[in-house]
Amino acid sequence: MTTRTEVRFTSSGFQIAGHLYTPTDAERPLPAIVVGHPMTGVKEQTAALYAQRLADQGFITLAFDAAYQGESEGEPRGLEDPFQRAEDFRNAVTYLSTRDDVDPERIGVLGICASGGYVPFAAQTDHRMKAVATVSGADATCFFRVPDPEGFTKLVDQAGAARTAEAKGEQVPMVPVLPDSVDASTPKAVAEFFDYYKTPRAQHPRSIGKFALRSVDQLEQFDAYAGVAKIAPRPLLMIAGTEAETKGFSEGAVAAGGVTAELFEIEGATHVDLYDVDQYVSQAAEKLNTFFTKNLPR
Repeated sequence: MTTRTEVRFTSSGFQIAGHLYTPTDAERPLPAIVVGHPMTGVKEQTAALYAQRLADQGFITLAFDAAYQGESEGEPRGLEDPFQRAEDFRNAVTYLSTRDDVDPERIGVLGICASGGYVPFAAQTDHRMKAVATVSGADATCFFRVPDPEGFTKLVDQAGAARTAEAKGEQVPMVPVLPDSVDASTPKAVAEFFDYYKTPRAQHPRSIGKFALRSVDQLEQFDAYAGVAKIAPRPLLMIAGTEAETKGFSEGAVAAGGVTAELFEIEGATHVDLYDVDQYVSQAAEKLNTFFTKNLPR
């Protein structure tokens, strides 16, 4: 049995909203795991599913909304600041380290999708993160830069103009992540994200499906995995579906991460399958439990 409690902690002056999942019948202090949500997602979606699964195995887990998103503070709403996202993970670890029921020497981190880029980035220089894992990890910047580099450069120009407009009190321009509808011509990956975020499957009122335009110039400066080798000698586990279009991020990061980095592939799974499809999530959760139990022993 586990209990879920609403908590708050501070990150760069912002109040961050989280859900703390606590095993009810385990001896304290316990190992703990911070769980981060995808870009434009919220803590109640796939992050909650993994936090609950790991809490059921005896870990204290913390799923939280990034600054500027969900129930957390920050203006403009929907800002995707990769460096603040990394700070949020560091400050989540700080929060857990102050709790009497958590062993500060046994704290791990798990990032899903874009958080699977922010978590390894934060862990490179935060040695309190004793074990690092990702599910369907991705560098958020590459979603925009790689498919259309010229279009991304134009977005960077527009981001500068958006900053000026915002300073004048004008409305903050937003960039939609997904279309309003899909059809047979929609790319498969886009259709999968649409099915998760824009249908009753996982739709949530605080998962707004767009980000502030001025996020783009900050994303342009960010490289999630450039320093991934710095995580060693701490262990890094990256879980990806064999059918995921984002699998290359995990493959590249593990290759650069050295002998303490591991790629675990789930046969037949796509990127979004690992968000909530039970036959695949169960495999991921089992591997994560084994990984964190070994490296954050209970």
